[in-house]
Amino acid sequence: MSRKLSLIFICISLICVGCPSGPKKDEIRWVTVEEIARSLENQPPMKVGFDVDDTVLFSAPGYYYGQQKYSPGSNEYLEKEEFWNELNNGLDKFSLPKECARTLIALHKSRGDTIYFITARQKTETETVTDLLAKTFNLDNINDVIFTDLKAQAILNHDIQIYYGDSDADMKAAVEAGILGIRIMRAGNSTKRPFPEYGSLGEEVLKGSEF
Repeated sequence: MSRKLSLIFICISLICVGCPSGPKKDEIRWVTVEEIARSLENQPPMKVGFDVDDTVLFSAPGYYYGQQKYSPGSNEYLEKEEFWNELNNGLDKFSLPKECARTLIALHKSRGDTIYFITARQKTETETVTDLLAKTFNLDNINDVIFTDLKAQAILNHDIQIYYGDSDADMKAAVEAGILGIRIMRAGNSTKRPFPEYGSLGEEVLKGSEF
């Protein structure tokens, strides 16, 4: 091997050492809504949980607005109570419901399952997120949205058996609670960065759930 080729090979090797080592696309445990439905056949109604941001709502517009208003170029806006008050009390009118969430929620409604929404958003004295989700997904007698960083504890407190979420924290909460966690993919223009490595925790990933 020539010296030039050797140097090229070394450079490529060094670059690859720093590359993420997540599962290859064909190694991810993909699942479809139809497969989830079949797995639940003949099972009695259960309690299921959903994360909010990037799971049931594409809420990037509200977060982008908050960053531009409160801390352009940084994430300091996430520490400001004023931002969370705005987000939880109106900015979700600019959030888009995800189609995968519509399909999943319709599936669980048809089974008579009890649905909970658990979000790591900062809790505020008032919120309109619950009403918005009720109208968006046609949910009667909706449970109030649970605002907490302690998602595993919330899952256990409400005897939830399946939890859907987009982040590693969501999947780890499901593991900690000893239940099934199913990963929802983020839209490509989500403001939540960096993107997780789907399937890196051995979880099932819902096909097409970026939409």
